[in-house]
Amino acid sequence: MAENFQKHIESVYGNLSKGHKKIADYIKENYEKASFMTAASLGKAVGVSESTVVRFAANIGFEGYPELQKYLQEMVKSHLTSVQRMDVAASRFGGDDFIDKAFMADIEMIKSTRDSISREAFIKSAEAINKAKKIYILGVRSSAALASFAAFYFRFLYENVVLIDTSASSELFEQMFRISSEDVCIAISFPRYSNQTVKALSFAKDRGATIISVTDGERSPIASFATHLLVAKSNMVSFVDSLVAPLSVINALIAACAKGKSQDVYKDFEALEKIWDEYHVYRTDGEDRK
Repeated sequence: MAENFQKHIESVYGNLSKGHKKIADYIKENYEKASFMTAASLGKAVGVSESTVVRFAANIGFEGYPELQKYLQEMVKSHLTSVQRMDVAASRFGGDDFIDKAFMADIEMIKSTRDSISREAFIKSAEAINKAKKIYILGVRSSAALASFAAFYFRFLYENVVLIDTSASSELFEQMFRISSEDVCIAISFPRYSNQTVKALSFAKDRGATIISVTDGERSPIASFATHLLVAKSNMVSFVDSLVAPLSVINALIAACAKGKSQDVYKDFEALEKIWDEYHVYRTDGEDRK
Protein backbone atom coordinates (compact mmCIF):
# COMPACT_ATOMS: atom_id res chain seq x y z
CA MET A 1 0.00 0.00 0.00
CA ALA A 2 2.86 2.39 0.88
CA GLU A 3 4.45 1.78 -2.51
CA ASN A 4 1.16 2.49 -4.30
CA PHE A 5 0.73 5.75 -2.39
CA GLN A 6 4.26 6.84 -3.21
CA LYS A 7 3.65 6.13 -6.90
CA HIS A 8 0.40 8.10 -6.79
CA ILE A 9 2.13 11.12 -5.24
CA GLU A 10 4.87 10.94 -7.88
CA SER A 11 2.29 10.81 -10.68
CA VAL A 12 0.59 14.06 -9.58
CA TYR A 13 3.63 15.82 -8.09
CA GLY A 14 4.37 17.94 -11.16
CA ASN A 15 0.89 19.51 -11.04
CA LEU A 16 1.05 20.46 -7.36
CA SER A 17 1.50 24.00 -6.05
CA LYS A 18 4.61 24.92 -4.06
CA GLY A 19 2.77 24.52 -0.74
CA HIS A 20 1.26 21.20 -1.77
CA LYS A 21 4.67 19.90 -2.85
CA LYS A 22 6.01 20.70 0.64
CA ILE A 23 3.20 18.64 2.16
CA ALA A 24 3.78 15.77 -0.27
CA ASP A 25 7.52 15.78 0.48
CA TYR A 26 6.88 15.70 4.23
CA ILE A 27 4.39 12.84 4.00
CA LYS A 28 6.70 10.79 1.77
CA GLU A 29 9.53 11.13 4.28
CA ASN A 30 7.48 10.96 7.50
CA TYR A 31 4.27 9.11 6.66
CA GLU A 32 4.36 7.15 9.96
CA LYS A 33 4.07 10.39 11.96
CA ALA A 34 1.97 12.25 9.39
CA SER A 35 -0.74 9.59 9.46
CA PHE A 36 -1.65 10.55 13.04
CA MET A 37 -1.34 14.32 12.68
CA THR A 38 -4.31 16.63 12.45
CA ALA A 39 -4.51 18.93 9.45
CA ALA A 40 -3.45 21.80 11.70
CA SER A 41 -0.44 19.99 13.18
CA LEU A 42 0.68 18.76 9.74
CA GLY A 43 0.42 22.29 8.38
CA LYS A 44 2.47 23.62 11.30
CA ALA A 45 5.17 20.98 10.76
CA VAL A 46 5.41 21.84 7.06
CA GLY A 47 4.98 25.60 7.36
CA VAL A 48 1.63 25.99 5.58
CA SER A 49 -1.91 26.73 6.72
CA GLU A 50 -4.45 24.12 7.83
CA SER A 51 -6.66 25.03 4.85
CA THR A 52 -3.74 24.32 2.50
CA VAL A 53 -3.45 20.81 3.97
CA VAL A 54 -7.19 20.25 3.48
CA ARG A 55 -7.00 21.42 -0.15
CA PHE A 56 -3.96 19.17 -0.70
CA ALA A 57 -5.97 16.09 0.33
CA ALA A 58 -8.72 16.97 -2.15
CA ASN A 59 -6.19 17.80 -4.86
CA ILE A 60 -4.62 14.32 -4.76
CA GLY A 61 -7.96 12.53 -4.98
CA PHE A 62 -9.38 12.22 -1.47
CA GLU A 63 -12.77 13.56 -0.36
CA GLY A 64 -11.08 15.42 2.46
CA TYR A 65 -8.28 15.31 4.98
CA PRO A 66 -10.02 12.74 7.26
CA GLU A 67 -10.13 10.27 4.36
CA LEU A 68 -6.43 10.85 3.59
CA GLN A 69 -5.55 10.43 7.26
CA LYS A 70 -7.53 7.19 7.51
CA TYR A 71 -5.77 5.86 4.41
CA LEU A 72 -2.35 6.70 5.84
CA GLN A 73 -3.20 5.15 9.21
CA GLU A 74 -4.30 1.89 7.62
CA MET A 75 -1.13 1.96 5.54
CA VAL A 76 1.22 2.19 8.51
CA LYS A 77 -0.47 0.42 11.42
CA SER A 78 0.18 -3.08 10.20
CA HIS A 79 3.94 -2.72 9.86
CA LEU A 80 5.15 -0.19 12.43
CA THR A 81 7.85 -1.61 14.67
CA SER A 82 7.65 -1.12 18.44
CA VAL A 83 10.27 1.64 18.23
CA GLN A 84 8.33 3.44 15.47
CA ARG A 85 5.13 3.12 17.52
CA MET A 86 6.83 4.87 20.43
CA ASP A 87 8.00 7.65 18.11
CA VAL A 88 4.48 8.11 16.76
CA ALA A 89 3.03 8.09 20.28
CA ALA A 90 5.50 10.77 21.38
CA SER A 91 4.17 13.07 18.66
CA ARG A 92 0.51 12.26 19.47
CA PHE A 93 0.58 12.15 23.26
CA GLY A 94 2.79 15.11 24.06
CA GLY A 95 2.86 16.34 27.65
CA ASP A 96 2.25 14.40 30.83
CA ASP A 97 -1.53 13.89 30.87
CA PHE A 98 -1.53 10.42 29.34
CA ILE A 99 -4.73 9.47 31.17
CA ASP A 100 -6.84 12.15 29.52
CA LYS A 101 -5.42 11.65 26.03
CA ALA A 102 -5.49 7.85 26.13
CA PHE A 103 -9.05 7.81 27.50
CA MET A 104 -10.26 10.32 24.89
CA ALA A 105 -8.71 8.26 22.11
CA ASP A 106 -10.44 5.13 23.44
CA ILE A 107 -13.78 6.92 23.68
CA GLU A 108 -13.48 7.99 20.05
CA MET A 109 -12.64 4.43 18.98
CA ILE A 110 -15.73 3.06 20.75
CA LYS A 111 -18.00 5.74 19.26
CA SER A 112 -16.59 5.19 15.78
CA THR A 113 -17.05 1.42 16.08
CA ARG A 114 -20.61 1.77 17.33
CA ASP A 115 -21.53 4.04 14.43
CA SER A 116 -19.87 2.01 11.67
CA ILE A 117 -20.19 -1.69 12.58
CA SER A 118 -22.55 -3.72 10.40
CA ARG A 119 -25.66 -4.63 12.39
CA GLU A 120 -26.48 -7.29 9.81
CA ALA A 121 -23.09 -8.96 10.17
CA PHE A 122 -23.40 -8.79 13.95
CA ILE A 123 -26.84 -10.45 14.01
CA LYS A 124 -25.76 -13.16 11.56
CA SER A 125 -22.64 -13.80 13.64
CA ALA A 126 -24.73 -14.43 16.77
CA GLU A 127 -27.08 -16.71 14.83
CA ALA A 128 -24.17 -18.69 13.37
CA ILE A 129 -22.59 -19.15 16.80
CA ASN A 130 -25.85 -20.39 18.30
CA LYS A 131 -26.23 -22.95 15.50
CA ALA A 132 -22.63 -24.16 15.45
CA LYS A 133 -21.64 -27.70 16.40
CA LYS A 134 -18.28 -26.47 17.70
CA ILE A 135 -16.89 -22.98 18.27
CA TYR A 136 -13.20 -22.33 17.69
CA ILE A 137 -11.75 -19.07 19.03
CA LEU A 138 -8.45 -17.79 17.68
CA GLY A 139 -6.35 -14.81 18.70
CA VAL A 140 -2.57 -14.39 18.59
CA ARG A 141 -0.21 -12.13 20.57
CA SER A 142 -2.09 -9.04 21.84
CA SER A 143 -5.34 -10.47 20.46
CA ALA A 144 -4.86 -13.60 22.58
CA ALA A 145 -6.23 -11.74 25.61
CA LEU A 146 -9.46 -10.99 23.72
CA ALA A 147 -9.73 -14.61 22.54
CA SER A 148 -9.26 -15.88 26.10
CA PHE A 149 -11.92 -13.48 27.39
CA ALA A 150 -14.39 -14.58 24.71
CA ALA A 151 -13.73 -18.26 25.39
CA PHE A 152 -14.22 -17.81 29.15
CA TYR A 153 -17.76 -16.50 28.71
CA PHE A 154 -18.77 -18.58 25.70
CA ARG A 155 -18.00 -21.70 27.75
CA PHE A 156 -20.89 -20.73 30.03
CA LEU A 157 -23.18 -20.87 26.98
CA TYR A 158 -21.86 -23.82 24.95
CA GLU A 159 -20.28 -27.20 25.59
CA ASN A 160 -17.94 -27.33 22.59
CA VAL A 161 -15.79 -24.19 22.76
CA VAL A 162 -12.15 -24.56 21.72
CA LEU A 163 -9.68 -21.81 22.59
CA ILE A 164 -6.81 -22.41 20.18
CA ASP A 165 -3.40 -22.38 21.83
CA THR A 166 -1.15 -20.59 19.38
CA SER A 167 2.22 -21.17 21.02
CA ALA A 168 3.36 -23.31 18.06
CA SER A 169 2.18 -23.27 14.44
CA SER A 170 2.15 -27.06 14.06
CA GLU A 171 0.10 -27.51 17.23
CA LEU A 172 -2.33 -24.87 16.00
CA PHE A 173 -3.30 -27.01 13.00
CA GLU A 174 -3.49 -30.13 15.16
CA GLN A 175 -6.06 -28.38 17.35
CA MET A 176 -8.11 -27.40 14.29
CA PHE A 177 -7.84 -30.45 12.07
CA ARG A 178 -11.42 -31.59 12.81
CA ILE A 179 -12.98 -28.22 11.93
CA SER A 180 -15.85 -28.59 9.43
CA SER A 181 -18.73 -26.79 7.74
CA GLU A 182 -20.82 -27.31 10.89
CA ASP A 183 -18.43 -25.23 12.95
CA VAL A 184 -17.68 -21.55 13.54
CA CYS A 185 -14.24 -20.00 13.90
CA ILE A 186 -14.12 -16.62 15.65
CA ALA A 187 -10.83 -15.01 14.61
CA ILE A 188 -9.51 -11.85 16.26
CA SER A 189 -6.60 -9.93 14.73
CA PHE A 190 -5.33 -6.36 14.96
CA PRO A 191 -2.09 -4.67 13.88
CA ARG A 192 0.54 -5.92 13.86
CA TYR A 193 -1.25 -8.81 12.13
CA SER A 194 -0.08 -12.33 12.82
CA ASN A 195 0.81 -14.71 9.99
CA GLN A 196 -0.35 -17.59 12.22
CA THR A 197 -3.90 -16.25 12.22
CA VAL A 198 -3.94 -15.87 8.43
CA LYS A 199 -2.66 -19.43 7.90
CA ALA A 200 -5.18 -20.85 10.37
CA LEU A 201 -8.08 -19.08 8.66
CA SER A 202 -6.99 -20.32 5.27
CA PHE A 203 -7.09 -23.84 6.75
CA ALA A 204 -10.55 -23.27 8.27
CA LYS A 205 -11.92 -21.69 5.10
CA ASP A 206 -10.80 -24.66 2.99
CA ARG A 207 -12.81 -26.93 5.27
CA GLY A 208 -15.99 -24.89 4.92
CA ALA A 209 -16.19 -23.43 8.43
CA THR A 210 -18.15 -20.24 9.06
CA ILE A 211 -15.60 -17.55 9.88
CA ILE A 212 -16.36 -14.51 12.02
CA SER A 213 -13.49 -12.06 11.67
CA VAL A 214 -13.14 -9.39 14.34
CA THR A 215 -10.59 -6.92 13.01
CA ASP A 216 -9.96 -3.25 12.27
CA GLY A 217 -11.04 -2.92 8.65
CA GLU A 218 -11.68 -4.40 5.24
CA ARG A 219 -7.98 -4.15 4.35
CA SER A 220 -7.06 -6.45 7.25
CA PRO A 221 -5.56 -9.76 6.00
CA ILE A 222 -8.26 -11.74 7.85
CA ALA A 223 -11.16 -9.75 6.37
CA SER A 224 -11.09 -11.66 3.08
CA PHE A 225 -11.72 -14.95 4.90
CA ALA A 226 -14.77 -13.66 6.74
CA THR A 227 -18.23 -15.09 6.31
CA HIS A 228 -19.25 -12.29 8.68
CA LEU A 229 -16.95 -9.29 9.21
CA LEU A 230 -17.11 -7.31 12.46
CA VAL A 231 -15.01 -4.17 12.19
CA ALA A 232 -13.82 -2.69 15.47
CA LYS A 233 -11.51 0.31 15.55
CA SER A 234 -8.15 -0.06 17.26
CA ASN A 235 -5.62 2.51 18.36
CA MET A 236 -2.01 2.77 19.45
CA VAL A 237 -0.83 4.11 22.79
CA SER A 238 2.96 3.95 22.59
CA PHE A 239 3.88 0.35 21.68
CA VAL A 240 0.61 -0.83 23.26
CA ASP A 241 -2.46 -1.80 21.24
CA SER A 242 -5.61 -0.19 22.62
CA LEU A 243 -8.31 -2.81 22.12
CA VAL A 244 -11.23 -1.40 24.11
CA ALA A 245 -13.51 -1.17 21.06
CA PRO A 246 -12.92 -4.81 20.01
CA LEU A 247 -13.61 -5.86 23.60
CA SER A 248 -16.90 -3.95 23.50
CA VAL A 249 -17.86 -5.78 20.30
CA ILE A 250 -17.05 -9.14 21.90
CA ASN A 251 -19.07 -8.19 25.01
CA ALA A 252 -22.06 -7.33 22.82
CA LEU A 253 -21.68 -10.56 20.82
CA ILE A 254 -21.65 -12.70 23.98
CA ALA A 255 -24.76 -10.90 25.27
CA ALA A 256 -26.57 -11.34 21.93
CA CYS A 257 -25.76 -15.07 21.86
CA ALA A 258 -26.95 -15.47 25.46
CA LYS A 259 -30.24 -13.77 24.61
CA GLY A 260 -30.69 -16.15 21.69
CA LYS A 261 -30.74 -19.13 24.06
CA SER A 262 -31.92 -17.42 27.23
CA GLN A 263 -33.94 -20.33 28.67
CA ASP A 264 -30.95 -22.67 28.61
CA VAL A 265 -28.72 -19.96 30.03
CA TYR A 266 -31.01 -19.37 33.00
CA LYS A 267 -31.05 -23.08 33.87
CA ASP A 268 -27.29 -23.39 33.50
CA PHE A 269 -26.57 -20.43 35.73
CA GLU A 270 -29.02 -21.64 38.39
CA ALA A 271 -27.04 -24.91 38.49
CA LEU A 272 -23.73 -23.04 38.50
CA GLU A 273 -24.77 -20.77 41.37
CA LYS A 274 -25.48 -23.85 43.52
CA ILE A 275 -22.05 -25.29 42.66
CA TRP A 276 -20.31 -21.97 43.37
CA ASP A 277 -22.09 -21.72 46.73
CA GLU A 278 -21.34 -25.31 47.69
CA TYR A 279 -17.64 -25.02 46.92
CA HIS A 280 -17.27 -21.38 48.08
CA VAL A 281 -16.00 -20.18 44.70
CA TYR A 282 -16.87 -16.56 45.48
CA ARG A 283 -16.56 -14.69 48.74
CA THR A 284 -19.76 -13.77 50.56
CA ASP A 285 -20.62 -10.74 52.68
CA GLY A 286 -20.31 -12.88 55.82
CA GLU A 287 -16.78 -13.91 54.90
CA ASP A 288 -15.80 -10.32 54.28
CA ARG A 289 -16.84 -9.34 57.82
CA LYS A 290 -14.79 -12.09 59.51
